[in-house]
Amino acid sequence: MVATRDGVDLALRGSPPYFKEEREGWKGYIEWEAYKDKKAKAREVLAQYDFPQPPEFQMAPLPDSNPVLGGDRWKQYHLALGPTMQNIPDISWDYVKREKASDMIHVLQFPYNGEPPRQRLVQNEMTRTADFFVRNHGGIPEIEPDKYFLDIDGLVKNSSRITLKELQDESKFPRQSSVVTLQCSGTRRIEQIHEYPGDGDELINAPWGEGAIGNARWTGVSLKKVIKYCGGFKDDVNPSDIHLEFYGADTYVKKGNVYNYVVSVPWRKAKVNEVLLAWDMNGEPLRHIHGFPLRTVVFGYIGARSVKWLYRVKAIKGPSRAPVQMKEYLYYTPQVGKQNAAYSNGFSIQDMPVSSAIMTPVDKAQIVHDGFIELSGWAYSGGGHWPERVEVSNDGGGVWYQVPPDRLSKKYYHGWRLWSIELPVDPEGWLEFCVRCWDNSLNTQPTFVRSAWNWDLHVTSSCHRIKIYSINRSKPSTAKRLKYLENNGIPLLPITQPLHIDLETDEEYDEEMARQGGRDPEE
Repeated sequence: MVATRDGVDLALRGSPPYFKEEREGWKGYIEWEAYKDKKAKAREVLAQYDFPQPPEFQMAPLPDSNPVLGGDRWKQYHLALGPTMQNIPDISWDYVKREKASDMIHVLQFPYNGEPPRQRLVQNEMTRTADFFVRNHGGIPEIEPDKYFLDIDGLVKNSSRITLKELQDESKFPRQSSVVTLQCSGTRRIEQIHEYPGDGDELINAPWGEGAIGNARWTGVSLKKVIKYCGGFKDDVNPSDIHLEFYGADTYVKKGNVYNYVVSVPWRKAKVNEVLLAWDMNGEPLRHIHGFPLRTVVFGYIGARSVKWLYRVKAIKGPSRAPVQMKEYLYYTPQVGKQNAAYSNGFSIQDMPVSSAIMTPVDKAQIVHDGFIELSGWAYSGGGHWPERVEVSNDGGGVWYQVPPDRLSKKYYHGWRLWSIELPVDPEGWLEFCVRCWDNSLNTQPTFVRSAWNWDLHVTSSCHRIKIYSINRSKPSTAKRLKYLENNGIPLLPITQPLHIDLETDEEYDEEMARQGGRDPEE
C-alpha cells in the first residue's frame, strides 16, 4: 500500500514499476516521448487498476471546501507509476504552500489549479506573483539551474543544446522584456457549468471562476533569436509550413496513457517576436510552480501554449499531433457534445478572444448605497488586440455606461486593462449587472453565456454577469428604515433573515391605505 500525505492510497498490484529519471539534477522528470516501450509499459501498469471515476461537480453542487476538488485519481496514477513518481503530488502541494498566497482558491489540488481572491486580483496592474493563477497538467519537476539545458532540433539547420547560462548571455542572445497577460481558456467556466453543463473531466474542465488570468512582465530571449542561432530552418522546408513544438518536463496522464506535456505554435507567431523563452517573472527568477528555470510565454494565445519546465523545442511541419494540441483545447459548435464530438469537428483554440469580468462586488452582494455603486474588474483581448472601451450595465444589458478613460489602466499590446466605475443605480432590489469590452478591432462579447457554450466549456467570452441586491439610501422610505434599524441595533444583512419587528404602526398603515383608496373598490 502506498499513499499521499493527505490520505489518498493505492494497493499496489505486483512489484512497483521503476521509471528512471532522465537526467541528473532533474528530479521528477521522466522522458516519455522518446521511448515508446516505456510509454507502453506505463500503460500496462495503469491498466491493472480500477481508478475512481471523475467526481460529479456539474450536475451536483461544488463542494464547499478548499481545495474544491482533490484530484484523487491523478494522485493514484502517480502512486501506481512507482517510486520516481509517487511523491510528486506531495512535492507539488509543498510548492503551492511555499510559493502561492495562503488564501488562494485551490480549484484542483493535484495537478494544481488555483486562482486568487477576486478583489486582490484587480488591485495591481501587474499581478503579484504569489497571486498569479496556476494551471498545471501534471506535477512540478525540480530542475537544478546549473544542470539545465534546452535542446533545439527538428527542421533547424543546426541542432543545438543551450544551457541556461548561455541563454542569459546577452552577447549571444539579446534580452527581451515584455508585459504579457496569460489567460486559461477555462476562465469563468463556472458560468457555463451553472447554466449548461458539459464535459466533466476535473482537470481539463476544472470549475474556474474569474481569476484564471494574470498580467506580468516577463524577461528572457525571443525564440526567433534562438532559431537564428541554430542557422534557421533547413533549405528544403517552406518556413510558412513550420510549427515549433514545445516539450515540458511534467508528466501528463490521459485516457490510460502517459506523456510529457507537448504543444506547438506556428513559426509566424515566433517570427514577430511573440514567443519568449522566459526565466524571469516580475523582476524575479521564475518560481518552481510557474516553470523554473525556463518556460515559454506565447503572447495573446491561450495559456496552454505557454509551456512550463521547457526542455525541448522541435521544428516540425504542421501542428503537433501530441494529444494536448490535437485532441484538447478544441472549440465545438453548440450542437456537438458527448453524442457526436470528434477531434476533427472542433477547431484549435489559439488567439484568445475579447473578454472581461466584474471582480468587485461579487455575485449576490447586498449593497447599501446612496445612488452609486463602485465596480471594478479586468478586460483583455488576445492576438495582439487590446481593450479600447469597457462598458457596464445595471439592467442586464439594456443601458450601458462607459468606464471613464481615466479609470482604465495603461494600454499594452498584449496586456490586460484594469477598470473601475462609480455606476449610477436608482432602482432597488435584485439587479443584474454586466460588463462588456470593445477592443481596437471593434470586437466585443456575446451578450449571454448560451451564445458561448461549447461541450468542453472553454472560452467563456460572453458578458460577465452578477446579481446585486440594491438598497438605495437616497430613497426616503429606505433611509427611514435603515435609521430605525441602526438606532435599535438590528442588522439589515443578510436580507434573507426575517425582521422581528412590525413593518409599520397601525396609524401609518391607516394613513397609507386612505391615501391609496383602501384595499377594496367602493363599488
